Amino acid sequence: MTKIVYEVIEHDGGWAFRLDGTISETFRSHDAAYAAARRVATEQMRPGQTVGISWEDSKGRWHDEISSGDDRPEVDIRDDA
Repeated sequence: MTKIVYEVIEHDGGWAFRLDGTISETFRSHDAAYAAARRVATEQMRPGQTVGISWEDSKGRWHDEISSGDDRPEVDIRDDA
């Protein structure tokens, strides 16, 4: 099973969350950023429908895959604040 970790960080005069180098919008408070990360994490773990997905890799190649609706990652939130 895949595990992903959202990190709550200080960012641009406020707070945000980060996943694999991608940073969310900036929130005014730590609590707001943490709550947003928690909402996103909850959505990541929620089962859905089996669907086809397309994605581009770092070399610019496109891939088509089937994403099983019950193949959800383990999700955690790291908060060192």
